[in-house]
Amino acid sequence: MAQTNDALWGGRFAAGPDDALAALSKSTHFDWRLATYDLAGTRAHLVALQAAGYLDSDEFRILTDACHELEKRVRSGSFLPKPSEEDVHAALERGLMEIAGADLAGKVRAGRSRNDQIATLIRSYLLDAAEVIEAQLLDYLEALATQAEAHVGVAMPGRTHFQHAQPVLLSHHLLAHAWPMVRNLQRLENWRSRAKLSPYGAGALAGNTLGLDPKLVASELGFVGTTENSMDATSSRDVVAEFQFVATLIAVDLSRFAEEIVIWSSYEFDYIKLDDAYSTGSSIMPQKKNPDIAELARGKAGRVIGNLAGLLATMKGLPLSYNRDLQEDKEPVFDSVDTLLLVLPAFTGMVRTLTFNTARLEALAPMGYSLATDVAEWLVKKGVPFRVAHEITGALVKECEGLGIELADASDELLAKVSPLLDGSVREVTSVGAAIAGRDGAGGTALSQVLEQLLAIRKLAPRRDA
Repeated sequence: MAQTNDALWGGRFAAGPDDALAALSKSTHFDWRLATYDLAGTRAHLVALQAAGYLDSDEFRILTDACHELEKRVRSGSFLPKPSEEDVHAALERGLMEIAGADLAGKVRAGRSRNDQIATLIRSYLLDAAEVIEAQLLDYLEALATQAEAHVGVAMPGRTHFQHAQPVLLSHHLLAHAWPMVRNLQRLENWRSRAKLSPYGAGALAGNTLGLDPKLVASELGFVGTTENSMDATSSRDVVAEFQFVATLIAVDLSRFAEEIVIWSSYEFDYIKLDDAYSTGSSIMPQKKNPDIAELARGKAGRVIGNLAGLLATMKGLPLSYNRDLQEDKEPVFDSVDTLLLVLPAFTGMVRTLTFNTARLEALAPMGYSLATDVAEWLVKKGVPFRVAHEITGALVKECEGLGIELADASDELLAKVSPLLDGSVREVTSVGAAIAGRDGAGGTALSQVLEQLLAIRKLAPRRDA
């Protein structure tokens, strides 16, 4: 049987938990990363205890100094949890007792529960993690913007259904990957307004009778306020799930670009060349240059999606208030944070060092009859109903396809054969330059619009050398 002297409970039990239960309950192998946040919470709790008259000034000073000393030991690695300790809270209480004495350290637990502690710690951790992720997202946006600026005016095939659709500027395409990340930054900022409410003081579920001030603790910890309902505070993990959702969107948005990079770097496409520092080779095929970063980003997106699905499944059937199931909230979100912080720097470096085959991109831009819509809209401008214009242009595409030529190569005779509404002046729109320049509405691919996008992105992510 396991011993009970390292647990934060046990007085009403005649014997300690079975070893199998102790092993199942143990969380120090993953919640130890919250140790410094736990100690910050304890220091704030000490302020509330002193304010309510449960600690005198000497006791407050000794315990506060003990917290600082214990944090030093935690950060240096000289203090670690014992194998018998259930969680980070138990280990740190032992540490305080070793430094400040059992009787004095024993006062700290008054008026708080592991339930409100952990609900607060996970918020503090994620608020810090969000800042690091945001910084890396801004680096990624800067890399995209720099590539877009370097290739202003370069055309490429735009696709729908992965078929040639209409020509676009390469810069426009690159910035189409930037805006989802801008929205993810906005989502994190919006999430922060909910995450910055402190559950400390909720106790196990109903608050406490000691007169401790939750608002004082919240202020000490840098939160903007307290949670509205003590039961909700200890039993809800929607703040964690919401963060996990944004992390999942980030991973998915990276994966979408990763898919293109894998394709673009293939021999058949030859749109890009990967920098040697951001690609790998084969153990058997000497010629290979593999897009491993893109493939790993694509693969790890599945992992992050799984973390979100698992967390939501854990939450879906829990009655109020706290249930031990909520121990399962931390490993998924910790893993997602670690995954993003691993993927983002590598992905950003890969994007920053991409070399584009601009000649090939521009040569392919008009191929696949991608200027057909421009012909149809040219007819519309002459008063032809779009339904008719669509039919005429479709017929022209069919004729050109049969002859193996592009729309711009259609002779006057062929144009007249297809429809008396077509003549040689249609060639004013059967060029890539005209097609791109004509799409100058808000958000379009015309150079003027792309430059406006770049300006907006640069306000968020200035050049690294600026």
